[in-house]
Amino acid sequence: MNVALLLAGGSGSRTEQDVPKQFFNVYDRPIIIYTLEAFQNHPDIDSIIVACLDGWQTILKAYAKEAGITKLQYIVKGGESGQESARIALEELRGVCKTDDIVIIHDAVRPMVSAEIISDCIVKCRQYGSGLAAVRCQETIIRTQDGMKGDTYVKRKGIMRVQTPQAYLYGKVLEAHEEAHKKGIQDVVYTNILMLDLGETMYFAKGSEKNLKITTMEDVEIFKALYRMKKEDWVK
Repeated sequence: MNVALLLAGGSGSRTEQDVPKQFFNVYDRPIIIYTLEAFQNHPDIDSIIVACLDGWQTILKAYAKEAGITKLQYIVKGGESGQESARIALEELRGVCKTDDIVIIHDAVRPMVSAEIISDCIVKCRQYGSGLAAVRCQETIIRTQDGMKGDTYVKRKGIMRVQTPQAYLYGKVLEAHEEAHKKGIQDVVYTNILMLDLGETMYFAKGSEKNLKITTMEDVEIFKALYRMKKEDWVK
């Protein structure tokens, strides 16, 4: 079984808007619905669980019903961080998932994720135990302490920028989150960092520059442009 786990617990403070970014309306639909549809329409995804910002669970359920997201089977209250949200959702799946089932963790605010990316993450996870969407770093990386200046750089050769989705074997990723919780490791941005901290090796899958994470209002405008291009391709 393959279960998609969407992280939708963020409040969207960096967008400086009253509505959380995952619920922004773009072309009369909230961003999270575009993301849910990507997994709903993928033939290898059996069910979906969402760790949702508290207070928005009922709204999410209504949006999903209206959009025909039938694979959404679980909505849990998100935590104070992405790490906590993932752990809560993984614990909710206890008794549902077997240890060798695959959980695909994904940001709800990455609505441009493609079927090809989802498939490759699943394939790599089945082969190696993990599959992380990733792209090679094309930019110059300069270290800084204050965000204003820098005096050293990181060679980009051998550097990968990791995105989501990230696919893991359920038993392994649940164990990692439980161990981190016991050790007091907290506020880790992504599960892959947590796994690396615990000594695991991560394996890369296909990523894309189009698979953007919506963090600012500028990102919303980029998403609109990418979505328009996608619709035009469908029409051709």
